[in-house]
Amino acid sequence: MMVPALAVLVLNNYLPMFGVFIAFKNINYIDGIWKSPWVGIDNFEFLFTSGSIWRIARNTVSYSLVFMIVNLLLSVAIAVAINEIRSRLLAKTYQTFLIMPYFLSMVVVSYLVYGFLNPEKGLLNHTVVEWLGMERVFWYSETAYWPYILTIVSAWKGVGIGAVIYIAAIAGIDPEYYEAAVIDGASKWRQIFHITLPTIRPVIIIITILNMGHVFNSDFGLFYQVPMNSGPLYPVTDTVDTYVYRALKELNDIGMSSAAALVQSVLGFALVLLTNASVRKIDKDQALF
Repeated sequence: MMVPALAVLVLNNYLPMFGVFIAFKNINYIDGIWKSPWVGIDNFEFLFTSGSIWRIARNTVSYSLVFMIVNLLLSVAIAVAINEIRSRLLAKTYQTFLIMPYFLSMVVVSYLVYGFLNPEKGLLNHTVVEWLGMERVFWYSETAYWPYILTIVSAWKGVGIGAVIYIAAIAGIDPEYYEAAVIDGASKWRQIFHITLPTIRPVIIIITILNMGHVFNSDFGLFYQVPMNSGPLYPVTDTVDTYVYRALKELNDIGMSSAAALVQSVLGFALVLLTNASVRKIDKDQALF
């Protein structure tokens, strides 16, 4: 039963690792991948000599950490809330609606957001802004709003799948713990804080450790499609992925793109090791490895 899943894992995650050497080559279509000349670390200079490196690194890391914390808190809270619903049919219905945004393409999400933020016909400008007596907001030119907009969109799209994971973890808790708590007169809040949350803590830690590996990566669709690639928003929406995409779309240099991806992977792997080591020092039993 594990063979199909292992085959997909090998084909999608391990075989592509042989392409790491592309990051050290100047790929051209005449010589092909194998015969293209080696350039050493020249491709990496594209990132580290760019005047925008600190801005895109700050945006990438900051957004990743904020998304991780916000989505974690909301996912756990929603999972606990759904677990308290006595009607299983109602609980399954809520789960279905919560997980649906996860399967939407970011292109679709970007147009849903555009329906709210369109300066001329957007829902916000025609309702909330008018009701408050404010002037029309040109959302795709104002950088101040986008850290909040991107956080909300990320949470709306990703919280559902996270909640499902924690719901499954909560479902594995022995009901006898809750029965004993009820006999002792524990309230629902005490049951949540003294039984539910401590029991699912290993799952929370494991997911957090794994998510740390993506801190230097960003959701390309979220940062490119949702802001509609608006130039005035680059100071708050430009990340490593979008910057490399825009630069390489003009330069058409595959080696530089591979170098950027390799840097992200190495830094992400180092963060996973560091986070796991920190967890091991605090509580050895909760470490991933």
